[in-house]
Formats: sequence, C-alpha cells, structure tokens
Amino acid sequence: MSITIAVPKETANGEKRVALVPSVLKQFTKLGVDVRMQRGAGEAAGFPDDLYEGVSWADDQTALYNEADVVLRVQPPSVEEAGKLPEKSLLLGFLTPHEGDSRIRNLNKRSVSSFALELVPRITRAQGIDALSSQANIAGYKCALLASYLSPKLFPMLTTAAGTVRPAKVVIIGAGVAGLQAIATAKRLGAIVEAYDVRSATREQVESLGGKFIDTGVSAEGEGGYARELTEDEKARQAEILAQHIAQADAVITTASIPGRPAPKIIDQATVERMKAGAVIVDMAAETGGNCALTEAGKDVTHHGVTIAGPKNIPSMAATHASEMYARNLVNLLGLIIKDGEIHLDWDDQVVADSCLTHDGETRHAPTRERMEGDK
Repeated sequence: MSITIAVPKETANGEKRVALVPSVLKQFTKLGVDVRMQRGAGEAAGFPDDLYEGVSWADDQTALYNEADVVLRVQPPSVEEAGKLPEKSLLLGFLTPHEGDSRIRNLNKRSVSSFALELVPRITRAQGIDALSSQANIAGYKCALLASYLSPKLFPMLTTAAGTVRPAKVVIIGAGVAGLQAIATAKRLGAIVEAYDVRSATREQVESLGGKFIDTGVSAEGEGGYARELTEDEKARQAEILAQHIAQADAVITTASIPGRPAPKIIDQATVERMKAGAVIVDMAAETGGNCALTEAGKDVTHHGVTIAGPKNIPSMAATHASEMYARNLVNLLGLIIKDGEIHLDWDDQVVADSCLTHDGETRHAPTRERMEGDK
C-alpha cells in the first residue's frame, strides 16, 4: 500500500504560499507516493488546481486527512487542527517549536511524528532542505523593494537635463541570508549600501556584494551560523556607532533575529529622531518584536517624518517563487524519510534526528521539551 501525502489549504491569516507546487510532482512520483490535496490549496500562490496532474482532491480538511500518512504544510497547524491530524502520521513544515505548547501537546496526543524546518541543522548536506534560508532570500529581496517603494527618493544616481540626482544611501543591519539578499538588491537598484553584522566574518560577504562594512568593534560569533546575544556594554558601543550611520541614511533595513527570543532592539527612538525627514526603516523582524523601538507589526508608522514599516509574513508577498523554493525543501527532506516507498526514520541521520520535534507521543527536541516541562 503506497504512502499518501496530504497537502491542505493554508489557514493562517494572509498566508498565500502552498507546500506543493506542480513542478515538483515528478519528484514525489519517484518517491513512490500518492498525492492528495485540498481544493484551491495553490490558487493564492498562482497554482490553480488544473496544473496539478495526477493529484487526487478533497473538498475539505477532514476528507483530506482520511488515511493520510504524511501532511505537508507551510504554517503550523492551529491547536484544533493539530488535534485532528491522523494518528501516527508525519507532519512536515514550519512548526515554531519555541512557542505553541498546546499545539505540540496535541501532536503528542495523536502520536504525530513532526519535523520542524526551523530545526534543520545548518550543515552542508542539508542546504537543499534549509527552508529558513530559502524564505529569507525572498524576504531580503522584498524588503529592499519595499524600502525603495516607501522612500521619497530614487535609489540610483540619475544624470538628466534637469540635473543630477544623487544616489540614496541604504544601511542594512544584519548580514545573514536575508541581509545579504537585501544588500545585493539595493545595490542592483543603484543605492550606496552600507551594512553591519555582529559577526565580523560577514565583512567579506558584504564587500563581495558591493557594500561597505560598518565596523563597530563588536563581534558576536555564535553557534550554528547565528549570532549570540550581546552584553549590555557591547550593545551600547554598537548602538553609538550604528546611530551615526543610521542618522545619515535614506533607508534602513533591519534583519537581526535570535531564534526563540525577541528580536534585539537596535534602533531606539532617539536614533529615529536623528534621522532625516523622509527616511525609511523597514523592520524585517517586526513579527518577533522588531529591531526598532517604534516598530508595530503589520503597520507603517511615522515618527518625526521617518516611516517605520513592520511587514509581516514577507515571503508570502512573493508566494509563487517562495512556494516553489519551499516545496523543493520539503521534497528533499522527504527523500531522507521515504525509502523504497516506505517511511523509514533513521535516527542516526543528523538531519532527521535534529529536525524532529515530536515522535511517538513525546517531544524529542530537548529545548522545547525542557521549556514545556518547566511550564507545568
């Protein structure tokens, strides 16, 4: 009996992405699985039902999950949805393991083996599964375009009969995947780009994209490619130097985040008030509290003539390509789990073991388990 893959229509507010796109269906066929989807699942991403050849259809989520072995999602299921997943099924997707304890408990009650893409180790072998990076690329690109759109200035230098327009100055804070894509995009738009990251090792990457690295003398190399949290003295030194560059910028894009914690506050109100009227801040970390003290998630606010944008679910703004990249991440992970048409969970495989959130009624991810036990 072949494995049935189920793909529901996303239910999170504003989510346009889908976990499966037509172009990867052949790869699912090679895995020896049957694919079942909820009607309309891909429409918001630009993939109507008639593009999915060979897929069987369900009118609602209840019918979809009937006899499903594996469920693929973009956003985590709601608490209620988690309680309706097929018993002993597999769930793959973004699962926000740092929160949502009621959802995780429901996954355990249903003995669901869940694999969180946030937990995929950042090792060379797992690059094709790294959905955080694939979606961050989208976010960095979109935030650069958003900054250009919101700015009253043109990004490139223009020489016209009416005179010369000087290029805009853009400061990008954070040189991870999203920040580097924002640097590259702002540079392609013609802006003068400066960038900063607490990890000094990113200097070469910033400069290779045509940006100028801002050296504050603070380094915070962390594990797994992430930055560690700064001390109070380091934060103060960083803020003082960054504030000088931010005050001269026409646009600032902030991308700094720490997994499982509120976004670090990098731009305070006083720094915003030093900025030029018409300047723009696009805060990519708005959903986790924001890098700017004045950021409001999902809103554009204006303070002293400065616009602070707090966009939410940025990858969904480019749902077509974001879905294509995400679907490839999922099929690459499934390739480690499904062997010869059967589910095989190899706990000696670092990618499988590290990305597993729940299995057999227990929370396998140690930090999540310890947090949940401490909250009892």
